[in-house]
Formats: sequence, C-alpha cells, structure tokens
Amino acid sequence: MVQLPEYERIALVLQGGGALGAYQAGVFEGLEQAGVAPNWISGISIGALNTAIIAGNPPGQRAQRLHEFWDTICQPNNGFGLLPWVEQSLFRLNDLARSGLSAMYGMSAMMDGQKGFFTPRFPPPPVYTPGSVDQTSFYDMSPLRDTLLRLCDFDLINSGHLNVSVGAVNVRTGNFTYFCNDRHHLTPEHFMASGALPPAFAPVQIDGEYYWDGGIMSNTPLGYVLDAEVNADTLVFQVDLWSARGHLPDNMMQVYDRVKEIQYSSRTRLVTNQWARMQRMRAVMANVLKELPDQHALDAETLETARAIADSKHCNVIQLIYRDREYESYNKDYQFGVSAMRDHWKSGLKDIRNTLAQPDYLAMPDNDISFVTHDIHRIQSEKARKRKF
Repeated sequence: MVQLPEYERIALVLQGGGALGAYQAGVFEGLEQAGVAPNWISGISIGALNTAIIAGNPPGQRAQRLHEFWDTICQPNNGFGLLPWVEQSLFRLNDLARSGLSAMYGMSAMMDGQKGFFTPRFPPPPVYTPGSVDQTSFYDMSPLRDTLLRLCDFDLINSGHLNVSVGAVNVRTGNFTYFCNDRHHLTPEHFMASGALPPAFAPVQIDGEYYWDGGIMSNTPLGYVLDAEVNADTLVFQVDLWSARGHLPDNMMQVYDRVKEIQYSSRTRLVTNQWARMQRMRAVMANVLKELPDQHALDAETLETARAIADSKHCNVIQLIYRDREYESYNKDYQFGVSAMRDHWKSGLKDIRNTLAQPDYLAMPDNDISFVTHDIHRIQSEKARKRKF
C-alpha cells in the first residue's frame, strides 16, 4: 500500500480516446491495488464512461465492473469475431499479425458496431434533406444507455461519496459545459453526451439542449480540476490517451493518425504550462504582500483580491500517457479487439505501478511555486539518452 502526504484533494482525470480507454482502466486498477482512493473523478468521452463505471460502484467492485464493461464493448454486435484462443495466438505472433487484427477489428466496428455500445444506423442519416436531430449520426448509441444502467448505480453517483464531473459541448451555443454531481442529478445521458463524438454519434438531449463529445473542444478536464473554486492541496493523476510526441508520418494513414495525436493531446501541455505560470504569479504576489510596508494603503477590495491570488496551495500533477505500439495505426481509437484492449489495460497497469514506485513523485511540492509535474516516460527517456552518451 502506498503512503501519501496529506493531500486534501486526489483527482483522477481521464481524457478521451475511444478504444484506448482500456489504458485508463488499467491505471485505475493499479491505483486501487495500491490503496490510492481519488475523491474526485473527471472525464471526457471514453474517460467519462470509465468515470461512470468507477463512480457508480462501491470500492472493491470498481475494477471488476470495469472489466465487465470492457469485455462487453469489445465484442462485435453480431458475434463475428475470432475465437479467443485464435485471436490471442495471432496477437502474440508479431506486429504484422497485430496490424492485421487491428485492421479487421477497426472495419468490424465501422460495419457492425460494438456490443452494448453502438450499432450502425439504418437507414443511414440524411446528408442534405432535413431530418431529426436525434438521427444525425452514422451510429445509434442507445445500447450504451442499457449498459450503463446495468453496470452503474446512479443513486451512488449522485450521493456525493466522491466528486464526479464530465465535460460536453452545447451544440447550439458552442459553449463547453461540465456536468457535476454537486450541481446536477447525473443520468446515463450526461455521460453519453460527453462521449457523443460527431458524426459517429448524434448529440444527446439534456434539459432541452443538445450536447456533443467534449473532446471536440478540449479533450482533458485537467484545467477544470486545477481551476476548482475551493483551493486545496491537490494530487492529480492525469491519464492521457494521446501523446504529443510522435514520429514524422511518411504515408497518408500516418498523417491522419498524427493529426489526431496532436489535436487531442495539445491541451494537457497547454493547461500545465498555464497553471505553472499562474502559480508563479501567486508566489510573486505573496512576496509583494510580504514586503509591502503598509498593506492598509490598499483599498479593502484590492487587498482582498491580492490576498486571494497569493493564497496558493500545493499541486502535483502526475501524467500517465499511453504510448503507441508499433502495430497501431489511424484506427487505434476505434478498433476494439479484445487482445488490443488487454494490451492497453496491461500498459496502464504497468505505468501506474512504475509511477507509484517513485516515492518522490508523490511528495508534496516544495519548490518556489508549489507546483510540479511528473511523467514516468519522460524520466525513462532521459535516462535512455544519457546511457547513449
């Protein structure tokens, strides 16, 4: 069991990334095994669905329910997948075989959908002629509602036993919205809205408004968690499914893949850089107030604002970023093969175990801005470069 400093808030932040979301499930299983219990879970897209499974079950049952969820949605609707032992044998063969399986399961998802998740819409949606808003997608996501109701206790989610927030975009206004269990009564629709990525899925109606996947505007809730109104010493486990770093593409399929990686990963770096600057500003303000000969020379409102800015807490962001496999291509976020899912899960479990094995990663920040970030892959890369020289 891992011993943590006395953080007031432990947040698990889950990014979007479709089939890659099994990596997040592996990270959570590792946290649960280590006795690390987040008191705030926030997700977008597939991260929101993982959030529903975790928050909708009591401690001790969450990893099991995640397994049930992923074992369900990684089955094709009509059962045309390979026998498990055949798939496992091919997957273990080599990267060429794994690439072939990825192509097959990506095509299966497009043509057949995924069990308990989505089905192809028939007839197809209209392209130019007017139709129903609820039909404006290539797939019907209604099976997901039944899956969430089967695997999640929404009374538990709304009980406030932990903070839950999921992000979506209002289609009409273009505004980003967070649905939180301290302000909203969360239902399956709130989590489905966060995962309704167009044009695959239609917007989801909530209280008369329609919402799309939050990832089309910001694929990570990290900024929302860090900007929380209640200032508290915070430990964040930020689980990304897209790496900003990658290889130069040399064919068009790699171009599509690289664009998605950059598009969906960039916000994490932006948010952490902005927050570091904010923390430095807080530290400067605290020093200014300390050296100010007569604070009462300021009017009361200005002084109160300055003190609020200077009231800085500690913040530690631990980044866990999925790293691509050689066999993966542009379809990695929608190929739901069981073997690939288990590979992603195992990768998340390995990364969180390696991270928690570094005691200094979990320490309360003691630098001049009370803010640090850690990434086990970055440290490993730096060590590998040093060994070369």
